Amino acid sequence: MDNNGQAAAEFILLFGGILVVVLLVIYMYNNYINDLSGEISSKEVNEFNTELKSLGKYFS
Repeated sequence: MDNNGQAAAEFILLFGGILVVVLLVIYMYNNYINDLSGEISSKEVNEFNTELKSLGKYFS
């Protein structure tokens, strides 16, 4: 009988489902970026510092 109300309810449910998926993707991406930044800072910075120290002996 009330097709407009049913269509609105279905639209709200669809929008809510999409919102949940988007929030999950953002959460997973945030964790990925945090893990990646920790890996980059520990590995590449240590290698860079080691190279600088090895080059420092030529300038001291």
